[in-house]
Amino acid sequence: MKIAIVGTSGAVGQEFLRVLEARNFPMDELVLFGSSRSAGTSYTFRGKSITVKELKHNDDFKGIDLVFASAGAGTSKEFAETMTKHGAVVIDNSSAFRMDNDIPLVVPEVNPEDAKIRPRNIIANPNCTTIQMVVALNAIEKLSHIKKVHVSTYQAASGAGASAMAELEQQYAQILRGEKPTVSKFAYQLAYNVIPNVDVFLENGYTKEEMKMYNETRKIMHSDIEVSATCVRVPVMRAHSETTWIETERPISVEEAKETFAKAEGVILQQNDATKDYPMPLFVAGKDPVFVGRIRKDLSNPNGLTFWTVSDQIKKGAALNAVQIAEYLIKENDL
Repeated sequence: MKIAIVGTSGAVGQEFLRVLEARNFPMDELVLFGSSRSAGTSYTFRGKSITVKELKHNDDFKGIDLVFASAGAGTSKEFAETMTKHGAVVIDNSSAFRMDNDIPLVVPEVNPEDAKIRPRNIIANPNCTTIQMVVALNAIEKLSHIKKVHVSTYQAASGAGASAMAELEQQYAQILRGEKPTVSKFAYQLAYNVIPNVDVFLENGYTKEEMKMYNETRKIMHSDIEVSATCVRVPVMRAHSETTWIETERPISVEEAKETFAKAEGVILQQNDATKDYPMPLFVAGKDPVFVGRIRKDLSNPNGLTFWTVSDQIKKGAALNAVQIAEYLIKENDL
């Protein structure tokens, strides 16, 4: 099997290298692609140095079976045909194709079988905040249909890429030196601050990030579920957190919820109020699962439940989810 990564030099591209190596993903050859700026850079994979090739409209994808693409929506749209024309399956991490009717949007713990129906040979990886949420929602959906979701996110700097992480570090250092902090990746200084603005605002007052959570959740879960989101950027380096309120068709007890979360695929239940044991990004960063805690009944709604989730959005929210899709297809002899 011949595998390619497009967008190798970015935060997610680098995570792909780590995840593929850590999971011993079956392959005979790995080809790396990047922009003209990153072409010529070398990365070590399984003890071998691989040089990044410039992504061009040519036949470089001939013989490649699977492409992990993480170079942005514009690049994915421009090069989709180039990547797939020789039969490669593309798992795309951008927002380019997520809501296209003929492109499956897949979270392996929730709707893996959707990945088998791919008329354009493209599978979309959902937004990181959506992946984290639906992994948890899917566990509750098995108990009772979820009618409504209200979610507030606490999104790490790394959600905006490696340069955003560097800027947050730089801002703290500049402030400590008494200098004016550099602000370029975010609308405002993120250090010592929270910014209730992730992505651009739309006419309805929500941001694109918030509407992704609404639309993508319905598509992944094949559900009429209603989602209202507020997405906030916080001065955390890595791993997103979310507070989620849900309304189900029947009341779900805290005990039921804990039991289903404890058994759910891809979920770690972490809750002990007496010892203040709950998930936090400081300890979840770099880990695979979605961690769930702070489960309690919603005081305002008898059919309501509230819980807290934390997940590494570069890992499960991006690279790992894509690799898990590929692993599912291999297991099903569909790749």
